[in-house]
Amino acid sequence: MNIPRYSDIVKAHSNLVQFAYRTPILSSARIDVITGGKIYCKCENFQKTGSFKFRGAVNAVMSLSEGAAGQGVATHSSGNHAAALALAARKRGIAAYVVMPETAPEIKKKAVAGYGAKIFFCTPSLEARQATLAEVISETGAAEIHPYDNFHVIAGQGTAMKEMLEDGPDLDIALVPVGGGGLLSGTALALTHLSPRTQLIGCEPEGADDAYRSFLQGEIIPSINPLTIADGLLTSLGERNFAIIREQVDQIVTVSEDSIIAAMRMVWERMKIIIEPSSAVPLGAILEGKIDLRNQRVGILISGGNVDLEKLPFQPNYTSERIA
Repeated sequence: MNIPRYSDIVKAHSNLVQFAYRTPILSSARIDVITGGKIYCKCENFQKTGSFKFRGAVNAVMSLSEGAAGQGVATHSSGNHAAALALAARKRGIAAYVVMPETAPEIKKKAVAGYGAKIFFCTPSLEARQATLAEVISETGAAEIHPYDNFHVIAGQGTAMKEMLEDGPDLDIALVPVGGGGLLSGTALALTHLSPRTQLIGCEPEGADDAYRSFLQGEIIPSINPLTIADGLLTSLGERNFAIIREQVDQIVTVSEDSIIAAMRMVWERMKIIIEPSSAVPLGAILEGKIDLRNQRVGILISGGNVDLEKLPFQPNYTSERIA
């Protein structure tokens, strides 16, 4: 299995520096008082396409040979990777084909279409996504760019923590949301090289806890019928991602839906920035007392800010939906 090294993160950074934003690191004195630690947030919700996914997508697209790129790129995604790949493809002047579940948030469907990708909708199951993508690739000859289990995607995602360590203070703890594991595995590679003393903790919804169970059992446990408002964290771990996570991540904790909503609302109200539910999972873990932050410097990767404003979890009639 081909696993990236830190040198690949450095190369990825050079590939995306002209395309991606160097996002800011923000903090809140009030949240520090509430949590008992000093928290620094790397705000990838301010990244192009509204999430960290643009980093990996740009690196993957720009790393393709001219021959491979000529047929375009294809993927399946419920939203953030789809939008990121669509924009990355447009930056290189090639076609993008995206398979999305019918139940994906409307804001993410609109974003993908707006960036110029051709969308193929399917029923909300991993099997349907994979089958539809196989048909699209067969018809177009496009290169598949997997949302997380991809060498160049993982290296690209690692650039977020590289920047955080370059621009911010030394960290005692780093907290990262985990779904397929692209951001967590890339972060692990960066931390292992740049700050091996920093404790790395993955944070996952209780209703989609396959990474937590996989980490404990030492083998990938597939995500089956996940149910959480954190729609970006519903997928099973990738093989490359798990290989890195198993060796280089210290712990994975789970978070209740109530705590995710409370954390999301706290960031909106206290920091005045929009984050999506997936981004709120690390702070939710802190609010639940899963992690002791007393006198610790803590880095949180805010993974994205793409929220359907018609379906905010703060609304009393909100209900979670399954999005495969």
